[in-house]
Amino acid sequence: MCFHTSTTDKVKKLEKHFKVDIVDPSLESYFDKPTYHHNGFSHPNMLVIPQERSDVLAPGIWGIVPNYKTKDEIKEYHKESVRYGGGLNARSEKAFDHFIYKEAIMDNRCIIPVSGFFEPHDHKGKKYPFHFKDKADKPLALAGLYTVIDTYITFTILTKEASPLFAKIHNQKNRQPLILDEELTHNWLSVDLKETDIEDILHFNFPEVELETYSVSKELFSPKVNSNAEWIINKVEYSELKQFS
Repeated sequence: MCFHTSTTDKVKKLEKHFKVDIVDPSLESYFDKPTYHHNGFSHPNMLVIPQERSDVLAPGIWGIVPNYKTKDEIKEYHKESVRYGGGLNARSEKAFDHFIYKEAIMDNRCIIPVSGFFEPHDHKGKKYPFHFKDKADKPLALAGLYTVIDTYITFTILTKEASPLFAKIHNQKNRQPLILDEELTHNWLSVDLKETDIEDILHFNFPEVELETYSVSKELFSPKVNSNAEWIINKVEYSELKQFS
């Protein structure tokens, strides 16, 4: 699954990479502040590229909420849905069946730009977080779905069956976020896709050779530590994880 992300790229870098503009220039200073660790369960505001306006970066709340809810019901829905993952991730295998996803898959697809994300590795009952990023430090494009509630976007990150690299690291759940390359990022936001086209993209495997991954501090998972700091994306080696040295 993908419950923890990092967004350290400046807005200008995202605009240039994805060929978009931020929807409201006054938001640039807010989103220019680096976030080294987004804990999804805090339902942070993040930038997304929505299918309806594929030329902009717009603020969205991480944790998809049914579009029949009102803006005043968003927080309460997140509290109720925490036992189901808080709406943070959507299994791609259920994209056309789930009561929320099926309403969004055709017309409300989005891209969530991140600089990296974290996945846990289980070793003898203990969890060790690993950071994933692009080797060339380019933003990663995660595929997602969204709803619009009044003027608020709520979104979820699509996940798929793990590739060999992700299966080795995320060895309990064997899942990974759906990462798209430049061509499929553009296609994902197209209004002309048919169901079969979407299904093909849902099965895309991002080239593992373009990703860098390494273990980081276990304090990422500690509720007592503010891990939104630069040190959380620094490599930490564990002698018990010799296979990743």
